[in-house]
Amino acid sequence: MGKNMHKKMHMRHSRKKTWQELSPRAKFGTIAGALVQLALLVAAQRDISRRPAVEIRGSKALWRAATLVNFIGPGCYFTFGVKRGPAAKPVS
Repeated sequence: MGKNMHKKMHMRHSRKKTWQELSPRAKFGTIAGALVQLALLVAAQRDISRRPAVEIRGSKALWRAATLVNFIGPGCYFTFGVKRGPAAKPVS
């Protein structure tokens, strides 16, 4: 394969597809992923608001900002930010 042919193929595959170019399955997956991400964000933000500061490791403001990072932020908050064990009481 020549350099020119390789360059043309790379250019064709490196361009991002527009919404109209996506298949119905890809559109569904994108929307489903966005809804899951939004649900995790809302759950984490709501938990931070309702949970006493003594039951959260670190600053509430820092965790609020961290939860804005896609799936990773809320996952880290629920995994590392919430204190577990006998000292932490469940939120009702």
